Amino acid sequence: MASEEKHIILQTQYLAVGYSTKKENSVIAQEINFSISKGELVGLVGANGIGKSTLLRTLTGMQNALSGDVFLKERNLKEYSSFQLATQLSVVLTETPASKNLSVMEMISLGRQPYTNWVGFLSEEDKKAVGLAMEATETSTLAHRKCFELSDGQMQRVAIARALAQDTPIIILDEPTTHLDLYHRAYVLKLLKKLASETQKTILFSTHEIDLAIQLTDKMLVMTKDKTFYDAPCKLIEAGRFEALFPKETIDFDGKTGRFTIRK
Repeated sequence: MASEEKHIILQTQYLAVGYSTKKENSVIAQEINFSISKGELVGLVGANGIGKSTLLRTLTGMQNALSGDVFLKERNLKEYSSFQLATQLSVVLTETPASKNLSVMEMISLGRQPYTNWVGFLSEEDKKAVGLAMEATETSTLAHRKCFELSDGQMQRVAIARALAQDTPIIILDEPTTHLDLYHRAYVLKLLKKLASETQKTILFSTHEIDLAIQLTDKMLVMTKDKTFYDAPCKLIEAGRFEALFPKETIDFDGKTGRFTIRK
């Protein structure tokens, strides 16, 4: 047990997330408890508006927790400076980058900013990290193309490569398969699985691809209106946690196949 605990990368204790004003706190989800270990791929699922993006923003320090704690490598997130955080945690958001006029190589190289000097000069170590990130995401052949020339699927791989080049222990992605067709949704999630396994990065991503997440992830966070559950997909299925995601009169969940079907 001690050995397992030593490899915990991201942990929450009685975390409550939401929005705070001068008058009151608006709690979206609370009593969130989980521990994610090195090299694990974790999917975050839940209905629209349940608070997935709010939780991810809180975990990355973009938004303050209402109560409770987030620990990154056994250190409270509040204790990290912005610079320190950039060397420990990389984020891939759903928003289209404003700098799409950059080449793919330039975009991925931005991941090295926490390590470069003030003029952004890339050392040999930086160039090696960029090269390895491009190789892992199969974006080397796109190196000299402009980002605005890329398809959504290619751009998503570039965004993941940029996060890999940042070389942080944990990568957090908010809806990495948005706007992609079925093939590219499966491709991106399989790529994340491969990266977690081969690079031992800890990867947490939110998704609406619940069926695919059940098949590919090591653990899952299931957000419902009453509680957030965390466990291996098979154990969550056994406990009936996925049935609580959607109204039963509309969508059924088949625990044997791990798939959702529309009720006729």
